[in-house]
Amino acid sequence: MTLLCCSLLTCLSAAPPAAALPRPRRPQAAPRPLTAAEARTDAYLASLRTAAPDPDALRGFFLKLPKGGDLHNHLFGAVRTEYLIALAARDGLCVDTATLTAVVPPCGPGTRPAADARGDRGFREAILRAWSMYDFPPDRSGHDHFFATFDKFGLVPARHPGKVLAEVADSVAAQHQVYLETMVNPASDRAERLADEVGWDPDLTETYARLAAGGRLDEVVAEARRATDDAEAEFRAAARCGTDRPRPGCRLTVRYVYQAFRGESRERVFTELALGMRLAEADPRFLAVNLVQPEDGPVALADYTVQMRMVRFLHSVYPGAQVTLHAGELRPGLVDPEDLRFHIREAVDIAGAARVGHGVDLRHEDDWQRTARTMAARQTAVEVPFTSNARILGVRGAAHPFGTYRAYGVPVVLATDDPGVSRTDISHEYQYAAETYGLTYPELKDLARASLEYAFLPGRSLWRGNPTRDGYRPVAACAGQLPGSGRAPGAECRALLDASPKAAVQWREEAASAGFERAFDRAVPRP
Repeated sequence: MTLLCCSLLTCLSAAPPAAALPRPRRPQAAPRPLTAAEARTDAYLASLRTAAPDPDALRGFFLKLPKGGDLHNHLFGAVRTEYLIALAARDGLCVDTATLTAVVPPCGPGTRPAADARGDRGFREAILRAWSMYDFPPDRSGHDHFFATFDKFGLVPARHPGKVLAEVADSVAAQHQVYLETMVNPASDRAERLADEVGWDPDLTETYARLAAGGRLDEVVAEARRATDDAEAEFRAAARCGTDRPRPGCRLTVRYVYQAFRGESRERVFTELALGMRLAEADPRFLAVNLVQPEDGPVALADYTVQMRMVRFLHSVYPGAQVTLHAGELRPGLVDPEDLRFHIREAVDIAGAARVGHGVDLRHEDDWQRTARTMAARQTAVEVPFTSNARILGVRGAAHPFGTYRAYGVPVVLATDDPGVSRTDISHEYQYAAETYGLTYPELKDLARASLEYAFLPGRSLWRGNPTRDGYRPVAACAGQLPGSGRAPGAECRALLDASPKAAVQWREEAASAGFERAFDRAVPRP
């Protein structure tokens, strides 16, 4: 996906230059010697950032840069809005002319066929504005508009999740990434009905017992797996996987995070979390759970601590599931001061999250330094989507805790969140990070490595120890044998790559980086 709109660039360009931002108090990892290829690539990047930078050349550099994986991605928010409009037209859907919400046919009074957008430019642009951040004024808060888009277009991707995945997978592959963890929620309607039948009891053990009684939760799990089977069959057909003309997305490694809706009733949140964790243990395509919807919503605020306790309890039932949580997607003025004091801390301390999404309000929390140190010690990564944080919260540049996390040794991974709605891509996120915070090529390369190191893919890592603290050093089995070294992997290294899905995608990333760096063997830095 290569969509970039002028309002987005204008919005982010308001960030102060790198010179105005504090550098981390200490490096994120111990300094490591650069290879000759890394040094040449870094010199070329530096030449592109001269007093007269070449925007096209910079964009080209970051587009081709291998960028590992995207760990914070909402499938339905990741697809291009133009594709959703085309899909709605092909399905014969209608658009409510007052709210611009997609609705089922027939198209009665107050609606228009979505197909009208093919020939009516004004209608098409009205839908684009309603379903995304297209043309949204950069000087206005995009919070309400952003979250309102999902109810407007939600019917469209829900009818064809496999086709949507094919589009998103192609866009991720085009960004030179090898891995995607995307958030989905199959069988959520069935889970809600079960939750309403079970009801809520503050005794979580009792609520879970009711939920699991008679195999009722397992029936919902089975339905979710069938729905996923259907979606993946649709994906393979749309992407032409297994044919002589496969689309690029077929090469991508894709796994799922089950999303529960934090704005729902307690029994529904609990049931969706239980469904997601049970799926993560029963189906290797699912790895983790997350809580979605606005963190500043009234129910999300009132029930925040209760929901963290739900996660902790269910994780004790399903220890094989992973946990990543939207936490700290807040700023002063959006919520009362007391609601800024504890969300990240409780996601880490109570829920035991292995990753935190956004984490924007860190420095407004009580004893945030202890939380940062805890995250660093546990290697609890923070998922950072810069564009989303700027458009929804108005937080950018020095106001963003990106540098603070790095200074404390917290693992950081760059992500897109909802690139279709935001009209951005992961290349833009890397370019923004480099230009705003003065990152070098080796630092960008390690950010890409982090996106795979802290992925939830099972298996041993290609890297030893704590790479955020100690640097990315290959395990003994593969030492001196990385792509670009001139040595083929030996038997022990090949055995690791064959046995570990995580090490396998990490190796693909290293091979892509080596190929990328070779392009600069004879490159002449711009004067």
